[in-house]
Amino acid sequence: MNMTVSILTEIPEDLHQSVTQYLEHHVEWDQDRLFSAALSLFLLQNGECDRQAARAYLDNLFQQAV
Repeated sequence: MNMTVSILTEIPEDLHQSVTQYLEHHVEWDQDRLFSAALSLFLLQNGECDRQAARAYLDNLFQQAV
């Protein structure tokens, strides 16, 4: 079973505007999926090349809209 954990963070307003614009043009994505993909890709690119980060990235990247 895949568990999720909620996090609360502050981001710069410019980044929030970019996220909002992206989500408006890519309706198959939502904020949770976008942040999960971004975080897992960051971990993969910065030395945490484990299966869990890779799986999270791929699962989010290829997730089909419901």
